[in-house]
Amino acid sequence: MMERENMVKSVSRALDIITILSLKKGGLGVTEIANQIDINKSSVYRILSTLVQYGYVEQDADTGRYKLGYKFLEISSKLLESIDLRTEAQPFLKELENETNEVIHLVVYDQGEVVYIEKLEGNELLRMHSRVGKRAPMHCTSVGKTILANLPTNVVLSILETRGMPSHTKYSIVDKDELLQELAKVKECGFAYDLEENEYGITCIAAPIFDHAGQVIAAVSISGSTIRMKNERLAQLQPHIIAAGKQISTRLGYGL
Repeated sequence: MMERENMVKSVSRALDIITILSLKKGGLGVTEIANQIDINKSSVYRILSTLVQYGYVEQDADTGRYKLGYKFLEISSKLLESIDLRTEAQPFLKELENETNEVIHLVVYDQGEVVYIEKLEGNELLRMHSRVGKRAPMHCTSVGKTILANLPTNVVLSILETRGMPSHTKYSIVDKDELLQELAKVKECGFAYDLEENEYGITCIAAPIFDHAGQVIAAVSISGSTIRMKNERLAQLQPHIIAAGKQISTRLGYGL
């Protein structure tokens, strides 16, 4: 029993040492580490030696200081590869649905279009054309516009050139300069509207989702009947959609 407790304590100390090393860019010596976690230098040295052996810590040959090893990069890359957007987003989408009772969408950006990968129906009766697997244009959807707003200008222009800007309703923006002006506002405020630009009777608000590399890869939206989604309602929904976008992005490793 005592031996098991000692082993657990060693693991705990090893994790403490890893945390300390992660905070110091230039590395630390054995004495500095021992002083910070209040254990003797010989114990710190033994733990460091084991971590070095497994590649989690490296020792600088010139200074003798210890720093994190490249093993962590290998592990983090595997973690990032294993992250599933739909799974990570699910609790935040459900929370949005519970808070708003409206239709919630999760889309990904793919080759100049958005693809719906999740749809929660909400409690309000709403007939709209979206479904999981369906593709939609970017220039006239809130999800598309919030993604466009966070892409490089040359990429945006290329998408508009390739895909065109067809009118889906009389409210669709079909002028390139007008859209670019709106995208600048979207990037500044952190959300985008679709004011019956894709379907009559449907108003949406969306926020972007970023991955661990800071690239915009997806968007989350709230869709409702234009009769309900007046200015006051949209203002109420703004903090909710922005928060959901940020929470999902954080789960994907953004800003970490």
